[in-house]
Amino acid sequence: MNQKLVTGLVLALVSSAAFGTSGALAKGLLAAGWSPAAAVTWRVVIGALALLVPGALALRGRWHVLRREWLRVVAFGLVAVAGCQLAYFLAVERLPVAIALLLEYCGVVLVVLWLWLRRGQRPRPLTILGTAVAVAGVVLVLDVFGLVQVDLVGVLWALLAATGLAGYYLISADGTGGLPPLALASGGLVVAGGVLLVAGGVGIVPFTWAPVSVQMAGLTLPWWVQVAILGLYAAAFAYAAGIMASRRLGSKVASFVGLSEVLFAVLWAWLLIGEVPGVIQLLGGAAILTGVVLIKLDEDNDPPTRPVPAPVQPDPASPPAVERAG
Repeated sequence: MNQKLVTGLVLALVSSAAFGTSGALAKGLLAAGWSPAAAVTWRVVIGALALLVPGALALRGRWHVLRREWLRVVAFGLVAVAGCQLAYFLAVERLPVAIALLLEYCGVVLVVLWLWLRRGQRPRPLTILGTAVAVAGVVLVLDVFGLVQVDLVGVLWALLAATGLAGYYLISADGTGGLPPLALASGGLVVAGGVLLVAGGVGIVPFTWAPVSVQMAGLTLPWWVQVAILGLYAAAFAYAAGIMASRRLGSKVASFVGLSEVLFAVLWAWLLIGEVPGVIQLLGGAAILTGVVLIKLDEDNDPPTRPVPAPVQPDPASPPAVERAG
């Protein structure tokens, strides 16, 4: 197997494993009295500081690109980082980690709908089937038949996080402006961290935290250990590894492998906080993943775009053509 492909797959999996820890780690802080906004802010700010130098190095000699693409960076920070993460942590406060994450990944279906409604990319039968299966999975996760009680407010927060995830894919997939992926990730985290700090400082969102001990996997940990893992591993490392994986695999394959975050989140929630979803919700989660896989397979079957031939430049060594007199 191609070494580049193997390296990309490994990076994508370790990135998904890192992202998958965020819900379980945040839940420990929330149980200790932290507000979701405080947990998100610490995570984003530490991740931004860790990626600041790599992001600057990626822009070395190309700072004019940042001046041209600053709106994209701001949108990425507000929608894909601050909005998505805050909504997800608010969902985790009310829902099991696995359920919140499964609902968040409905954002992939929202991407398909956006491309259809906004850009006229009509989905093919396989995409429609995948969407229907994913919606059926959401029904099972919500357990409309009443077998498991689900907090509807938590569901709404998780679906809002899904819109942030859709924004992440739509914004980051567009590289026409020439902004390096690492610079986009670093800049987005900086913007998100600044916005969250201001929002917490002026009281727009409750910002409550305390230097308390946190229970995790049967151990009592200092708060700063939990926060350091959340910021360095679940944010900075996760983003950096994910970007390197995308460069080796391409956006479609990398995002498909990224779905393994759902499975890692279930595993981390079980190992760290002893949280296991109900059987009916696991079936719903499997249906959501099946639907997303069908949609991704349909995208991967898109016909390749035919390259536009470059205009033929005249050979400067050849004599100019002589116009025929009329």
